[in-house]
Amino acid sequence: MVPIECYFVLSALLFFIGVFGFVTRRNLIAMLISVELILNAVDINFAAFNRLLYPGTMEGMFMTLFSIGVSAAESAVAIAIIINVYRNFHSDSVDSLTELKH
Repeated sequence: MVPIECYFVLSALLFFIGVFGFVTRRNLIAMLISVELILNAVDINFAAFNRLLYPGTMEGMFMTLFSIGVSAAESAVAIAIIINVYRNFHSDSVDSLTELKH
């Protein structure tokens, strides 16, 4: 059986990779992928804390499933927004969105 600390290390690693990717990337799709990495880290934490604190119940797993559903809806809306931005500005760079301010 895998020790619970390995799940926490994996979750922290995914979280920091996602934050780093979100801060350093200028591409909207890459930023969306980074946000998804952060949400996946949260899902791993839900499952790991459920196993650690309440091993006989499934509340953490249900929260993980709910979070995955929210992530899927968020991705669909974000991709629709990115497609509309690309159609209007012919670029998927964050720098092209400065024109929206005027």
